[in-house]
Amino acid sequence: MKIVIIGGGIIGTAHAFEAIKGGHQVIQLERDDVARSASVRNFGLVWVSGRKSGAELQAAVRARHLWDEIHGAIPEMLFRANGSLTLAINKEEVAVMEECLKKEDALDRQWQILDRDETQKINPALRGNYLASLWCPLDATVEPGSVLRSMREYLLRNENYIWRNNLDVVDIRSDGSKAVVVARNGELFEGDVAIVCPGADHTSLFKEQFDTAPIRRVRLQMMSTAPLDEVLTTSIADGDSMRYYPGYEVPTRENLPPQHHIASTNHMQLLMVQRADGTLTIGDTHEYAEPFEFKLDEDPYTYLHEVASNLLGKKLPPIVNRWDGVYSQRTDGAVCDRRHMAHNIISVTGPGGRGNTLAPAIAEETIKGL
Repeated sequence: MKIVIIGGGIIGTAHAFEAIKGGHQVIQLERDDVARSASVRNFGLVWVSGRKSGAELQAAVRARHLWDEIHGAIPEMLFRANGSLTLAINKEEVAVMEECLKKEDALDRQWQILDRDETQKINPALRGNYLASLWCPLDATVEPGSVLRSMREYLLRNENYIWRNNLDVVDIRSDGSKAVVVARNGELFEGDVAIVCPGADHTSLFKEQFDTAPIRRVRLQMMSTAPLDEVLTTSIADGDSMRYYPGYEVPTRENLPPQHHIASTNHMQLLMVQRADGTLTIGDTHEYAEPFEFKLDEDPYTYLHEVASNLLGKKLPPIVNRWDGVYSQRTDGAVCDRRHMAHNIISVTGPGGRGNTLAPAIAEETIKGL
């Protein structure tokens, strides 16, 4: 089968990888030189721990296994099975963790509660203010920019794969048995199937369908610091993550103390990952009402820098980069928005902030569905 994939981000690239693995011919089109949206403006987290029970968790666990397979095929890809620690700073957060371990799917997440000494054995850099941690060894990280490059370089070694960038697609139509993709420069690309992976662009193609779909756009702010002078051996989350992620939906969550006003106003939780160069990627905020503010708000950066410093027990290196990003999210909690625009045209978007985590499993289901 010949498949035309529109979109060079992680969702589109995962579909290309899965299609090539299945023996299909693939042409992948990207409007920029390389993907520049949410796929590279993120933590690089493969985040199983906080996923919602049911289909979302099942997809995350499956995707985690598929990431192992991808790394096995592309050993040069910067992939680390480093796990994550969610840190509790008060007894109410510890109580939520304890109740989470009673969930039916706790074993699927491989959760463990660790005291301070046990936490420091796994991540010696954590010498700050916390009582205990929730350890999830399933969580992992990739480098957001290099993962796309390494996957594309691998795909380009296959004669069934073609990559075309700097190519703006303006129309896609079903022409009998073929899907026809029209570029702004007049080029036509035909395939048995077209898979559109538009990310948060809900207007350039199929605007009317997306306008009525249960999806929205979400804006977030993030930052990175100068290199830390020691190794952060795991990804880090704070107790506010238990307010945000549906995996922690247990009755004792209602007993959590009120969030700091900056955190609550900006729908925030701390996530922190050390990159291969030693810098720390830290976030994030969530803004749901459009039109989004074009300015970056400094208060969340200052607050998160302080929260992370308190958990490490020392002041973090200075912030050197600040940025924002926008992703597409299903509003009903579904894993993604996958719909047929025609019998041989499929759009795949809306995974929310879970795109990097779930992309391989989402792609596997799409390709199997063909």
